[in-house]
Amino acid sequence: MATTSTAARPANEILRPELLSVPITTIAPVAAPALTVLIAVPTVEAGAADEGAVEVARMLTANGHRAIVVSSGGRLEQSLGGAETARLDMASRNPLVIAGNAFALKHLILQHQCTVVHAFARAPAWSALLAARMTGAPFVTTWYNGFREQNIFKHVYNSVMARGERVIAVSDQIADAIAATHGVAAERILVVPSHIDAARFDPSRMTPERVDAVRASWDISADTRAIVVIGRILRRKGHHVIVRAARRLKDMGLRNFSFVLVGEDHGRSSYSGELWDLVLATETSDVIRIAGPPEDLPAAYSASIAVVSAAIQLEGSQRSLLEAMAMARPVIASDLAAGPEIVLAPPGVAEDRMTGLRFPSGDDGELAAALIKLLSAPESTRLAVGRRGRERAITQFADTAASTQLLEVYAEIARPRT
Repeated sequence: MATTSTAARPANEILRPELLSVPITTIAPVAAPALTVLIAVPTVEAGAADEGAVEVARMLTANGHRAIVVSSGGRLEQSLGGAETARLDMASRNPLVIAGNAFALKHLILQHQCTVVHAFARAPAWSALLAARMTGAPFVTTWYNGFREQNIFKHVYNSVMARGERVIAVSDQIADAIAATHGVAAERILVVPSHIDAARFDPSRMTPERVDAVRASWDISADTRAIVVIGRILRRKGHHVIVRAARRLKDMGLRNFSFVLVGEDHGRSSYSGELWDLVLATETSDVIRIAGPPEDLPAAYSASIAVVSAAIQLEGSQRSLLEAMAMARPVIASDLAAGPEIVLAPPGVAEDRMTGLRFPSGDDGELAAALIKLLSAPESTRLAVGRRGRERAITQFADTAASTQLLEVYAEIARPRT
């Protein structure tokens, strides 16, 4: 097992990075004894599970507890604050690697007297479940999106996420899917939405210079309407739907617009190549920018006229979508990208209450229609939609309730290691 250092270190060594001076969620101190939570996650690089694991680790340390994050590493490792880290190949789906990781995790649980084991994805969850069973530690999972179940083998593989003493879902849609697919009892499922940093994602703190810098990095002119597309470059995020919608918009005669794809692309699949082939085949390279993650994410949202998620697989409360809403941007999401509790949209609500639009997943025609509706609306209408979105994001997803819920779950199930 390697540690966060690039130099070779003894196996099972735990590092404690320096506390970074960035905002973290702090709630009232709990009376219960301090907890030690082992967090198992594939990487701390990008994506909902990675960011969620970092958020939980920081929440624990901010409230006087101890977090040990076990992953394959990644750029978010430096954002873990006072959490400790250990390196294992937690992203591997190789059964032998998973089994080996289970014994390494068992050693860590016993060595550090971990009171809870919390897994954030399937491959590390199998190792974490085995280690928890060997040590008697309580096991918790968090679901950020739905999983495809093409056959019985996939169903069994996915089922590890339903085996926690508590199963945490980030949205009502995900909770319903867990109960329906895996028969998890309602009392074991807890809905804990993603939390956003209201101070960082505050449009009142934005400056024209920051917005101009982002648009310049995208090579977009001042009169071009930027539509930011969130989500890593993965098939399930539906970027191909965006490309087909772009072709429809061009056929309708729409001009002066550009889709900016800001998700990370690790190049681990053939999808990014297929996506670019589709861009060339549809002759949309003039209106598609594959920009990658911006350095100034709040400014990227502010530089857009709308933010889109075209996911074709069930997602939870996507943090990026909530952050865009907090920046007062109108959002357009597929019905699998966000549920009605996240994005208020007609016909579910009247137009004077909407915070965005929703469309059937995979339907590029409906996405194009939603974009036309939003882009053709008066600026005052778009601003009103954005304001309502920010109000909802701040009210529902920027308080400390989620942190309180999770600490209560840990305290309820925690058992001292002997």
